[in-house]
Amino acid sequence: MKQHEKPYCDSTTHYSRMNTREVKVGEVGIGGNNPIRVQSMTTADTMDTEKSVEETISLAKVGCEIVRLTAPSKKDAENLREIKRLVREAGYDVPLVADIHFTPNAAEVAAGIVEKVRVNPGNYADKKQFNEYEYTDESYQAELERIRSKFTPLVLLCKQNGVAMRIGTNHGSLSDRILSRYGDTPLGMVESAMEFIRICRDHDYHELVLSMKASNPKVMVQAYRLLVATMLDQGMNYPLHLGVTEAGEAEEGRIKSAVGIGALLEDGIGDTIRVSLTEKAEAEIPVAQKLVARYQNRENHKPFPFTFPNYINPFEYSHRETNKVMNIGGGNVPIVMADFSSKKEIKPANLFGLGYTYSVQLDKWNLTDQACDYIFLNKNTIDFDIPGTLGLVNEYDTWLTQKHKPRTYPFLDAKTYLSDCEKHPQLNFVYTLLADLTEDFAYKLKNDATAVLVIDTYNAHGMAEQRQIFNGLMHYGCKTPVVIGRAYKDLDNESLQVDAGADMGSLFVDGLGDGVFIAAENCGGDKFINEVAFGILQATRTRISKTEYISCPSCGRTLFDLQETTAKIRAKTSHLKGLKIGIMGCIVNGPGEMADADYGYVGTGKGKITLYKEKTVVKKNIPEDDALDELIGLIKEYGDWVEAKGE
Repeated sequence: MKQHEKPYCDSTTHYSRMNTREVKVGEVGIGGNNPIRVQSMTTADTMDTEKSVEETISLAKVGCEIVRLTAPSKKDAENLREIKRLVREAGYDVPLVADIHFTPNAAEVAAGIVEKVRVNPGNYADKKQFNEYEYTDESYQAELERIRSKFTPLVLLCKQNGVAMRIGTNHGSLSDRILSRYGDTPLGMVESAMEFIRICRDHDYHELVLSMKASNPKVMVQAYRLLVATMLDQGMNYPLHLGVTEAGEAEEGRIKSAVGIGALLEDGIGDTIRVSLTEKAEAEIPVAQKLVARYQNRENHKPFPFTFPNYINPFEYSHRETNKVMNIGGGNVPIVMADFSSKKEIKPANLFGLGYTYSVQLDKWNLTDQACDYIFLNKNTIDFDIPGTLGLVNEYDTWLTQKHKPRTYPFLDAKTYLSDCEKHPQLNFVYTLLADLTEDFAYKLKNDATAVLVIDTYNAHGMAEQRQIFNGLMHYGCKTPVVIGRAYKDLDNESLQVDAGADMGSLFVDGLGDGVFIAAENCGGDKFINEVAFGILQATRTRISKTEYISCPSCGRTLFDLQETTAKIRAKTSHLKGLKIGIMGCIVNGPGEMADADYGYVGTGKGKITLYKEKTVVKKNIPEDDALDELIGLIKEYGDWVEAKGE
């Protein structure tokens, strides 16, 4: 088994924030010894001064530490001066950031007004038309010189005015030039940023913050790690802004953001974050604050009982090879195990929240796409006929009294497992902590075709400790499937989404895990907890159980009401399991992000929508009133439409 030693963080076994240089955005410091900063973006048209000021102040009031506003034109950029004046007169000193795409002259104006300018290398000096070009070294260098001449004036203005800059690469807006040489890859994202960073460094300008955003958390995480590794190799330590772009709304947006941002924060990567939700901007702040709060005092966690070399490739996704034990591991999608251990009495109606409904008329169980696979009963028992796809799991002594029942399996601790005890002939769940993973334990697992581990942790740095279990299994050459388990107590819904998304999703984005088991006490109903488990698998694209919406947060460039439109599209298409639909308010990242979607719905003018099949324009400038019907027609035309049940 190959070890991966190229560093991308301070430590994978002890929590430590990366030591980045401090960059001041107004009076707010990013990086260095500063806390992880929380930021967001206004949704108003920047030319609507009153509304932009109102939204900026509203964000500051709920704890947003940096506010970004779009500046799509020179006129918008000039209006930032008036917005800033009114915000300051109202008593708020929150730094302002100008968000620039396509318009270098707007960036240069903004550099004389706001505290920070964000540029996207993919569209600041390049164009994206999905064309493929062949470059010689000489012609490629000529393109770099063209970019240098276009970008240098902004660098010099920012340096002169003491203005910070975010060089923000987006996976969906890599230029045709980058795509032609590096492909649609994390490496291409990193190189896109490095081209601009080198120009800044040539002018001794270092007030830089960097980002590598993508709508796919796996791509996003790999890109940031590769950027950090590149910086470490070249003696750089610029602070990082984290975010999953086009994360979506509601549960999907929160879990997807927690997975991507959390996977990096767990390794001490990240100095400022933005949770991008297709909701009011103020709704982003509590989610971001919950994510950041997880890492206060994390440095004081207990050391692990022992550690193993790192066998996990942090830069490329590869699913850990495992044995197939019934429907777990091998080529199966990850299973979901629900927790009924604390229920006083279990009735058929209790299964409704787990995706199972019983038809009295037909005398049969029906299951949804989010029907769990196993229920952990602990000492409880069930005295009714269960669905044929469902398995029951009892602690060992109780199982001995229930073993005669079909689809009922034992849950053993490591000590019991190592003893000469009776086991199920097909499937045995073994509760495992890192301290249990001795050589003798691993040897027995290697020779047991019935074992599935259910791993847990009591360490404050739990994700990293559980990651060590996977490294240990690979160290011993053990292919036993693993269900990732975590216990939570007394959390509100949003906190459970954030914590479970970061804790468990961080492992799934690295190809680790064959199942998920959330034991949540007083954290919401069974249906909600089950949806969180499936949501983590959906966000990590390891088990698709519903339609995925790649929808951007609103901003001043948005050409229609994103929340209302997303709700309308969701109402008509939410039954299309596995389909990915991109909903973009403008063209800035639309086509690129939708290369990862099956269909795209993009605002291209006031009241005008353009529809895409993947990254290809299919119908252009459709009246907004007709666009949803046209989208449905397009899905039908390509054979991806099915009628919803009951229609």
